Amino acid sequence: MKILHSSDWHLGRSLYGRSRHREHAQFLDWLLKLLKDEAVEVLLISGDVFDTTTPSNRAQELYYGFLPRALAGGCRHIIICAGNHDSPTFLAAPQALLKGLNIHVVSSGEDPAAELIPIHGQDGRLQLLVCAVPYLRDRDVRTAQAGENFQEKESRLLGGIREHYEQIHKLASSQKKDNPQAIVISMGHLFTAGGTTVEGDGVRDLYVGSLAHVAADIFPDWLDYVALGHLHRPQTVGGCDSVRYCGSPLAMGFAECGQQKVVNLLDAQAGSCAVRSIPVPVFQNLQRIADTAAAMPERLRRLAEVSGESSLWLELHCSGSEAAGVLKERCLEAVAGSGLDILLIRNDGSGPDGALSESSASLDSLDEFQVFSQLLDVKNIEESERQTLLSRYRHLVAQLAEADIQSGAEQP
Repeated sequence: MKILHSSDWHLGRSLYGRSRHREHAQFLDWLLKLLKDEAVEVLLISGDVFDTTTPSNRAQELYYGFLPRALAGGCRHIIICAGNHDSPTFLAAPQALLKGLNIHVVSSGEDPAAELIPIHGQDGRLQLLVCAVPYLRDRDVRTAQAGENFQEKESRLLGGIREHYEQIHKLASSQKKDNPQAIVISMGHLFTAGGTTVEGDGVRDLYVGSLAHVAADIFPDWLDYVALGHLHRPQTVGGCDSVRYCGSPLAMGFAECGQQKVVNLLDAQAGSCAVRSIPVPVFQNLQRIADTAAAMPERLRRLAEVSGESSLWLELHCSGSEAAGVLKERCLEAVAGSGLDILLIRNDGSGPDGALSESSASLDSLDEFQVFSQLLDVKNIEESERQTLLSRYRHLVAQLAEADIQSGAEQP
């Protein structure tokens, strides 16, 4: 049996205001061809199908257009677990209908037994067991205690996550004893200890405190493969070749320029599971350029001559004392008529109009924690009070991130 592991599509995502719709459509077309060419029978999607809990109509069209085409191409089963960016209620809405098509959607972590997906062969024998664990929200695994502090909350949260995985792995182990030939795979959307990210890759901090970096030992060594989502950089966990993040199919930001994106192809047989990473093509070239403000326009002109009409998105980091407006005008003039598109100009030097250029101060280039940290700087908050405020702010952001707007429930 061939199984494909993908994750973190983030359909509907934009980059500095530029839509990624075309790239996502091209990726899904490429993925459909790969599924057919490799005769993949089971597709695993480990969370963050969408970039927001309220995906646009265009993002939904990509998702619902892909699913029947994948089945028509020969894929027998598709297993999807929700990520922290996904709305559990949105993904669950067509759950019953999709299940009739062998598309299994696991959106919430309320019942470990409901997350165990059995796949049978044509002879009726159990071929594959998938522990499809979605992103576990605080309310799924922890009961609030009056008067608890952040450290106590985090400890109970981590304990709840560990207990949840232990329960579903125990259920899978029981079935494995009766079906020793079956392959067992665990899916998850979480941040494991030792996992790595890069600046600007769009990975949203989970929970509070240590961000719930769960130890990799929650995955027992008898599992044939662990298909993880949430971290956007392809990587193994704890040096174990069978525990992997496949990463996002698109570069989430300019910090990932040159990073090879992959999907993982598993050739699973009784007693073995060989893994091969398949490179994902680059559908939109990104480049980050650092130079002095004086030299940047000429460098851009040379790049435009080489690139011609080929599309290239740029993030510029300039040093020097040039005024932001003048620098922007000179850079745009240098790329006029070419395929170069400047998405952001960041002036890292001090100019006549202030320490930061107008572009570098753009909210598009800052996350919510950087904005809050800058606010604390402006207010000259003492370090002791600063850490308390950061912890409380992080807690509030985590609550808002977990709020499922489409559920209709009262939000925090």
